[in-house]
Amino acid sequence: MKRINLLTGAAIVAVLFTVSVILFFVFSSPCLILKNSDTGEIIASFPVNDGDEFSVTFIHSVNNSPVTDVYQIRTGKMYVDRTIYYAFGAGVQTEIEEGQSLEYGSDGAMIVSGFNKLMDRLSYIVGTVSDHILHINGKDISLRELCGKNTTVQFVTGRRFISVRNDEPGNQ
Repeated sequence: MKRINLLTGAAIVAVLFTVSVILFFVFSSPCLILKNSDTGEIIASFPVNDGDEFSVTFIHSVNNSPVTDVYQIRTGKMYVDRTIYYAFGAGVQTEIEEGQSLEYGSDGAMIVSGFNKLMDRLSYIVGTVSDHILHINGKDISLRELCGKNTTVQFVTGRRFISVRNDEPGNQ
């Protein structure tokens, strides 16, 4: 009799676990999640799908020109896709590596693409002199306003429960 109760209990746990996993995937969506690197606190999350892109634009601290890093979501992970910049100088790429290409935009931008590099860890320190702007889902979001100056913001991908609230700029 004790063995039957043990098997019944194990079966109930297995069923509850399976139902929990199914519900999580039904009621959650893939997201780009911004966290405070120091505290682990989730600052914001943004729904994303495979193939979606997001970018971070900032004024380079050495050559004082705009730099935009563009990332793409692939199979739920972040990949560096291309970098857009307007001036050569310390801290920006000066050589094209194998598999990469350089194109020029109509506004004179230099666009280096072909990185195809998985970013397991992606962090930015939000500027104190100039802002970092996150462009995602057609919106430009000031990381200074969202996170605060000098905050180290970690970008990760994951799943979040779907919220009926729509807090701008990202659903918490």
